Amino acid sequence: MDPEVGPMHYQELLLWEADLDSEEEDGETSEPLVPHPWRPPDSSGNKVGGLLGAWARLFAALLLLAVGFSLAVRQFQMRGGSTGSLGSVVPPPTGHSHHPGVYHHGAIISPAASCSSLGRELLVAGGNVVDAGVGAALCLSVVHPHSTGLGAMFWGLFYNSSSGNATALTSGSVQTLAPGLGLPTALPALHLLHTHFGILPWPHLLEGPTTLAREGFLVDAPLARALAAHGTKDLCPLLCHADGTPLGPGTHAANPKLADVLQRAALSPTLTGNVLWSLVANDLGLEAPSAEPMPTLEPALQLSLPQGILFSTPGPSAGPELLDLLKAALHSGRSNSDPCPPPPQIPGSPVSSVLATIDSSGSVLLLISSLNSSFGSGRLSPSTGVLLSKLVASSATSTWACPLILCSSPNDTEADVLGLVVSGAPSVARATTNALLRHLVAPQTQPRHQHQHQHQQGPIENPSTCVQGTLLQVTAHTEHAHVSSVPHGCCPFQGF
Repeated sequence: MDPEVGPMHYQELLLWEADLDSEEEDGETSEPLVPHPWRPPDSSGNKVGGLLGAWARLFAALLLLAVGFSLAVRQFQMRGGSTGSLGSVVPPPTGHSHHPGVYHHGAIISPAASCSSLGRELLVAGGNVVDAGVGAALCLSVVHPHSTGLGAMFWGLFYNSSSGNATALTSGSVQTLAPGLGLPTALPALHLLHTHFGILPWPHLLEGPTTLAREGFLVDAPLARALAAHGTKDLCPLLCHADGTPLGPGTHAANPKLADVLQRAALSPTLTGNVLWSLVANDLGLEAPSAEPMPTLEPALQLSLPQGILFSTPGPSAGPELLDLLKAALHSGRSNSDPCPPPPQIPGSPVSSVLATIDSSGSVLLLISSLNSSFGSGRLSPSTGVLLSKLVASSATSTWACPLILCSSPNDTEADVLGLVVSGAPSVARATTNALLRHLVAPQTQPRHQHQHQHQQGPIENPSTCVQGTLLQVTAHTEHAHVSSVPHGCCPFQGF
């Protein structure tokens, strides 16, 4: 405001004040903008004119009320339409846009679009990365029975950006129901992880997977390829047509018995333990195990580097091998070697499944699971719908489990955090090592300040071209969550 100009005074415009009816200003009588429709007409003057004027004012009042009500209803509908169901919540506009894979709040990436979508719904509902990851893992146990399931073993790595602590999830000692048949440990492990770090109620995480198992899901390309290669022996009628041929892409599949198990687990978490094992043992004519495998939560392994602190899972996963490989490479100075090392030839490489969740504050959950081969042992528990894992002598060492998290500064809640997890490679430790070393040499090809304005897709555009399987990458960078994969587009991601 110009300092030479005095303050401007505004007179409040009143719709109607009964006490001001008789007040006059400059010889004129004030008229209300909207008169009360129940006020009696003025008895002075022309009665007919007064009556017509009263009806005119009444009509005007009703018209204004109708317009106001219409606008209010329209605004309410627009707000309701923008919210919709939980899965279609649209965040408010932020004033700038991002490339695909860059989000303000959190994100999830997994091998199945339906499970990534379910994880996002849990994030939008107020859940944290553990809720989203556990829910998506339970979803994968339904829609990807070739690579994971309730019969699979799980390893996890959780980094809490608030505390700066990293925790490893282990499935406990390997136990068998019979030679070659592993004891289902997925539910106890995932329930333990959620109990300690989740926010949403445990039953809420099982709603989506239970619905998919009961009402059915569409067979996607990865499951269809696995069925075509494996065949349907021991998998009918669960995953085959009436003539015994395997289901193809886009066909409908359901697992109502598995839905019953998930529903019971939601109502009674004790089903995550020996109740389920007893059901499976009875199906197969076996004795229930005398000792229960105990999944555990342990402090993650750590390796300090100039660029930050690395976290991985303890043995018998491949985490110790990973850190040894990194120390050896950095000590020898070969960290900038560009050629990809030849992968070791390992016959019968285990089949594994991975997923990752992250929020913009830097909390990360990496989960990896395996049945040790496609469809595990191929033995289906009829009353539970659970496929059992295939155990061999080498299964005691989980060479397929090698998640890694790099935090640039655990004491800084705004520090960059990177998570890497690999599946399907002949040697996941070597693949993860190569990807990280390439990042440590040249984490970005553009200046940091430019990145902050343009919001490109994460610090690592191409983590590694040497990965023979699937590598998932999640990053918290410049207050945003980033997700990507190698090969590009192999795993659907969702965020908000």
